[in-house]
Amino acid sequence: MLPTNSVLTTSLLIFTLRVGNIALDTLRVMLVVQRKRVLSALVGFCQALMWIVVIKSVLENLENFYSIVAYAGGYSAGILVGMALEERLAIGFSHVRIVTSENARQMSTALRTSGYGVTEYVGHGKDGRVLEVNVIAKRRDLSDIEEIASRIDPKCFITSEAINPMRRGHWRVT
Repeated sequence: MLPTNSVLTTSLLIFTLRVGNIALDTLRVMLVVQRKRVLSALVGFCQALMWIVVIKSVLENLENFYSIVAYAGGYSAGILVGMALEERLAIGFSHVRIVTSENARQMSTALRTSGYGVTEYVGHGKDGRVLEVNVIAKRRDLSDIEEIASRIDPKCFITSEAINPMRRGHWRVT
């Protein structure tokens, strides 16, 4: 039996609100990690309102298989949308480590010329002397840093990790 327009409309509403709800959940968690209390709370409030509307619609239509599938599908799609949103917003900071054995000074100079604060450490790897270049940067600048480093030394080793800066330091103005 084919679903009626009312069933399809309800299912579409459930799916859409569930996608938004879960995408906001991803954003809220990201804001909590970044210690943005008020914004986290506001997002959580919106999430709660959305969830109440969605769960009410599902529970009122338990005989409607499409509503249940829309709820579950919206959850899954919301995870993907939330991850894409989080990646696009790139809120926060990262500690980037670049290990290079070639063109070490050129690497640091290029990053500084681009406005990044750079701290260098000399080390010894399995193949000899290396330079570890450390940069604290906004997450949205990671691809720029990777592009600069890879252009100078295509074989460099790059890692990054999320951090919460405490105080001071040189920050690139964007």
